[in-house]
This record gives sequence, C-alpha cells and structure tokens, in this order.
Amino acid sequence: MTEENELNSSKLGTFEYWESTYDAELQQFEDITDPGTEWFGPTATKRMVKWITKRNGISKEAKIVDVGCGNGLLLLSLAEMGYVNLVGVDYCANALKLAQEVFKNEGLQSNAATWLALDITQQTVVADTINKSDGPYRVVSKDVTTSEQSNGIFKVCLDKGTYDAISLCPDDSKGKRDIYKQQIAALLEKDGIFLITSCNWTASELRSHFTNLSFVEELPAPTFVFGGKQGKTVSACVFKKS
Repeated sequence: MTEENELNSSKLGTFEYWESTYDAELQQFEDITDPGTEWFGPTATKRMVKWITKRNGISKEAKIVDVGCGNGLLLLSLAEMGYVNLVGVDYCANALKLAQEVFKNEGLQSNAATWLALDITQQTVVADTINKSDGPYRVVSKDVTTSEQSNGIFKVCLDKGTYDAISLCPDDSKGKRDIYKQQIAALLEKDGIFLITSCNWTASELRSHFTNLSFVEELPAPTFVFGGKQGKTVSACVFKKS
C-alpha cells in the first residue's frame, strides 16, 4: 500500500488555533467546570479504553502516554479504571493546565498522571535516570540519542486526533507526519502498542502510513451509507512495535 495525497491545510493544524482553543476552554472550566470538547465524542474514548482493558499484557501499572492529550479526558477514563502510570503530552500549555484541573475536579491526586509540554515533531520523552527527583521523565530534542530513547519506554501510545491535526498543518505536513511516525516508534518499548483514532484517514490509509509498525487490527466503529457507498466517521487502528 502507498500513502494517499496530503490533506488540504487548515487552521486546525496550527499551534495558534489550539492554544487559543484551550485558553477559552480553560476559562470555561474555571467558570462552569465544563472541560470542553471530547474529540470524536465519548464513544471513541470508550472504544479505545475498552480495547486496552480487554487486552492481555497491558497491566494497570503499564506506562501509557497520550500524544496530544488536550483536556485529558482520555487519560481520565483510564485513571478511573485504575491505570496508574499515565502520561499526557501536548504542545499547548493551556491544554495541560486544563487537563490537570479536570483531574483535580474529579478528585484525583496530582500524581495520578504526569503532564509534559512538548512538540512531538521536535521533541521526545525519555526516562529520567539523571535527576529522578524532578519526575520519571525528561523532555529532550528528538535528535538526542539515548539508550532509553532507542529502547522505548511506553507500553502504549494513544492518539485521538493529534495525527489528524499534524496532517492539516500548513507548514510541511508531510515532513511533520514522517517525523511523528518515527517518534511514535521510538517511544514504544518492544511489543508496545500504538492505538490511533482518526477522522481524516481511513484504516487502509493509516496502515499505509505506519509501515514502521505491525498492523494488529481495526476497531469496529459505526458506519453510514451515502450515495450507495458505506463509510465510517472515524477509523481506529491498533499497531504493534515488533
């Protein structure tokens, strides 16, 4: 399979759009405790969480990272299920502030998840073996080579809309997507799982994009029929690092 053409760029692919969005949602949460949009709806979140909880080999202590965590609702669902090694990363500081407030509002302790500010196309996460008093992870340039980075540290990487946003970036979306794919593989430990939900790419297209990982399965999603053709509003796929 080969990759499809690039998507048309959009403001949804810009940092400015998301920083403004989460600034507004943070203010909204402070006013009326509304966490804002749950991207692709609660059903998409439940589908991803259900797969993780049913999967053999993913313990409650497994290290799980949500790449582009936004308001943290996906990680919140996992925290409420008892998962304890959760990491949310996002390049918007306001998103991370909002996610922390959402967790706090649900009565979860501050250490229920780790929140890291980084741009996945420029930076990555490694285990902090130098100064653990600051936490278990460090954010470093993606070009920094360490044993932790090459081996990977996460059992599960989650993406619900981040790859879509990168695909809409007005500035070299193809190049950023290529970096993203490399970064995901680097973050995963051997036999680690990448679970992605997308509204811009079909399952077939996602398989053609993430050839550096092994395809496991497509998660069932609601279908619709238009013009005699069947389609899905979102696609959810599972990949594995061999």
